[in-house]
Amino acid sequence: MTFPSAPRAPVQARPTTPMAVLDVVVPVYNEEADLGPRVRRLHAHLTAHFPYPFRITVADNASVDGTLAVAEALAAQLPEVGVLHLDAKGRGRALRAAWAASPAPVLAYMDVDLSTDLAALLPLVAPLISGHSDLAIGTRLARTSRVVRGARREVISRGYNLLLRGTLAVRFSDAQCGFKAIRADVAAGLLPLVRDTGWFFDTELLVLAQRAGLRIHEVPVDWVDDPDSRVDIVATALADLRGIGRLAGALVTGALPLAELRAQLGRAPLTAPPAQVPVGLPRQLARFAAVGVASTLAYLVLFVATRGALGAQAANLLALLVTAVANTAANRRLTFGISGRRHAARHHLQGLAAFVLGLALTSGSLAALHGVTAEPPRPVELAVLVAANLAATALRFLLLRLGMHHRRP
Repeated sequence: MTFPSAPRAPVQARPTTPMAVLDVVVPVYNEEADLGPRVRRLHAHLTAHFPYPFRITVADNASVDGTLAVAEALAAQLPEVGVLHLDAKGRGRALRAAWAASPAPVLAYMDVDLSTDLAALLPLVAPLISGHSDLAIGTRLARTSRVVRGARREVISRGYNLLLRGTLAVRFSDAQCGFKAIRADVAAGLLPLVRDTGWFFDTELLVLAQRAGLRIHEVPVDWVDDPDSRVDIVATALADLRGIGRLAGALVTGALPLAELRAQLGRAPLTAPPAQVPVGLPRQLARFAAVGVASTLAYLVLFVATRGALGAQAANLLALLVTAVANTAANRRLTFGISGRRHAARHHLQGLAAFVLGLALTSGSLAALHGVTAEPPRPVELAVLVAANLAATALRFLLLRLGMHHRRP
């Protein structure tokens, strides 16, 4: 498997092309009363504001009322409307079937209640048409989103997305907004691996996309809650929890072919930056700074706790030695991504070399301060030590990066 050598090609289509560029799937179950007005509203919006050929697919989820008849009547009246009937329920099942059967290069779906303002539809799919992004989601949780819904649903939605961040380390903000789109070539690679056929389908698809290194575009939306929603919140929440557990287990055990997915679908690596900006430097600096802040705080606590009993120089030596060992171990794992025992002894020797330099800087600073005044105020003493530690930290980063970064396995 190899990475693609170029960005994804934009969709090649013009407004006069007969084949639809976008297929909007509307999954429905027992919606005979609302289906007609909602689909006509969506059709009118696309006709007036979408600059490419489009298609609307009504995916009937085994309705037992007159939904299918209404959908077929719409298809007979509006050439851009098609109907897909399924004998089993499940939003995920309907989307999988409709997307797999569609010839359109960009696939989308939205809930039949049209809770999301349709003005967000073109911004949702434009990055997919251009090739800039691979998936797109509407988010109700962005600062610029405008949402009208009850406190209960708001708490549940935010709690669910926080749970996803804590358990599956997701970076997208809103997994369950019924307003999403995907490129057809990406869907062909991801859908065979998505097991859920219900409401967790969206989350599973997005997690796989993120792990495959795909770009997920987010669009802030205006969203008004549908008071007639028939979603069983308790049953859906339990199903989502089971889905999270199953997916987390698959990720931990390596049951999902993530390396193959990334090689097949992931974007090509960026062009190497200039020599004066080594690869990974910004992220390493950020992580090194975080470790450095924690180390400095621990150093100051140890110094203050032991100074009275040991004196300034001995307390400085002890605090610096303890935090230097912990600092090297933390930077080895977190900053430079090195785990295991390979070269660990050498790395800690390099850390001790940095410790000696830091000790020289801090001890020299203390000696200079005490040479000026025999009993300096404690805040002044701490300020001098912080300044000396900052200089020692810069030297530590340079030494550790030279010793670890270019020798990563």
